[in-house]
Amino acid sequence: MTTAQAETGRTITTDIPARLDRLPWSRWHWTIVIGLGTVWILDGLEVTVVGNIAGRLSEPGSGLPITSGQVTGIAAALYVAGACLGALFWGRLTDRWGRKKLFMITLAVYLGATALTAVSFDTWWFLLFRFLTGFGIGGEYAAINSAIDELIPAQYRGRVDLLINGSFWLGAVAGSLLSIVALNTAIFAADVGWRLTFALGAVLALVILLVRRHVPESPRWLLIHGRDREAEEIVTSIERQVRAERDVPLARPEGELTIHQRRSVSFLEIGRTVFSDYRRRAILGFSLFIGQAFLYNAITFGFGAILTKFFDVPSGSTGYYFAVIAIGNFCGPLLLGKLFDTVGRRVMISSTYLLSGLLLFGTAWLFDRGSLTATTMTACWCAVLFFASAGASSAYLTVSEVFPMETRAMSIAFFYALGTAAGGISGPLLFADLTETGKVADTVLAFCIGAALMCAAGLVAVLLAVKAERRSLEDIARPLTAAATKAKAATKSRAKPAPTTGPTSPAKPA
Repeated sequence: MTTAQAETGRTITTDIPARLDRLPWSRWHWTIVIGLGTVWILDGLEVTVVGNIAGRLSEPGSGLPITSGQVTGIAAALYVAGACLGALFWGRLTDRWGRKKLFMITLAVYLGATALTAVSFDTWWFLLFRFLTGFGIGGEYAAINSAIDELIPAQYRGRVDLLINGSFWLGAVAGSLLSIVALNTAIFAADVGWRLTFALGAVLALVILLVRRHVPESPRWLLIHGRDREAEEIVTSIERQVRAERDVPLARPEGELTIHQRRSVSFLEIGRTVFSDYRRRAILGFSLFIGQAFLYNAITFGFGAILTKFFDVPSGSTGYYFAVIAIGNFCGPLLLGKLFDTVGRRVMISSTYLLSGLLLFGTAWLFDRGSLTATTMTACWCAVLFFASAGASSAYLTVSEVFPMETRAMSIAFFYALGTAAGGISGPLLFADLTETGKVADTVLAFCIGAALMCAAGLVAVLLAVKAERRSLEDIARPLTAAATKAKAATKSRAKPAPTTGPTSPAKPA
């Protein structure tokens, strides 16, 4: 069924969510992970490369009349502002227009802006397209996390979401190493190397865009917006591919959902749902995003200055230390992700936040005593961020699964914008000044602030985290369009004698 043919105002009963959740892992799911998840590698590459090329861009002969402060200050702030505004703007459209349309558009915006950054000829041009690059990336967070959670089976959702969000750090490693090569004037001219780093980002985005053409629209979104026949075709095709690969019968889906189809949900209804009906979950989302934002900024904004001022590490060598830290960040979601689906959300979210906070307190104590070297400081940071990265990724997982389907993208966008603004605005104002004074006590204070907020978020998770592991999205948060009881005139999206239990039961907000 096409958009023009979609009918709304009908009441239908469907087992499509249950059919998606009962699928075993397959090559088709890997296609989703590669097509949608790899964009975070680009985000990590972007952020790291810009930080590392700041010095080269400000040198004579770079081809750009810009200062290092403008690159790390104004340009970075514009990137963050673009990401925040992009998340809110595209997030709303993702709930209205669909996941696929938006994850294609936002990646195209990123691709175009990055390519045009590579040909910058003046400061204003560079700043403009840094803003637009962030604008595209911000939209990706809402569209991608929505689509992934709605397409990945419930029993794998936690680990997949954590791994994808944690892949940002693979991009950070690549960005650190790439900048070392690209900025080597023995290989590339001073006005060429930095341009090639942005051009490479555009090329990678184009490859991902081509892969994404094969990723379908979310059947869950289609159901609510009157396109149930199209949703049925997509799910039937997925089942056919999985069945052919596994060569075994698929498990019987458990549960049906009855919904009243409609085209859109008002902004007022979204706000009332998130901040009134699901107030406790909103507090949880606030806490998780603010905690991880401040912990990361307590470390990353001062990491280079700490190594050079307190441990005499040459500024040209800090990239190697950052690459090690980035690997530790990626290993957290990679190795701990499965536990979020088995041990459970509440235990793992609270423990990763509390452990990372306590370890940062310990690092601050050792640093204050003068017991650390550049190597052992980096090892301490790796330990802190191993747990913090899993916790930070679980923040994105949490806000993408604990609110109703109709508000999902906008909820992700709002909390992402909140965390990004806290990290990109409050973080630099607070932590940059503390870590650049050269005083041990000021750096210790920065560490303690980040650690305290991370521990506070962990305690909130102990009380408010939702037991969402291996549960259907419709069971975690009942869709706004779901019918309280089945209507007699309801039409089946697929006739079958399955029982009408499961997701039809309302889930009370935690």
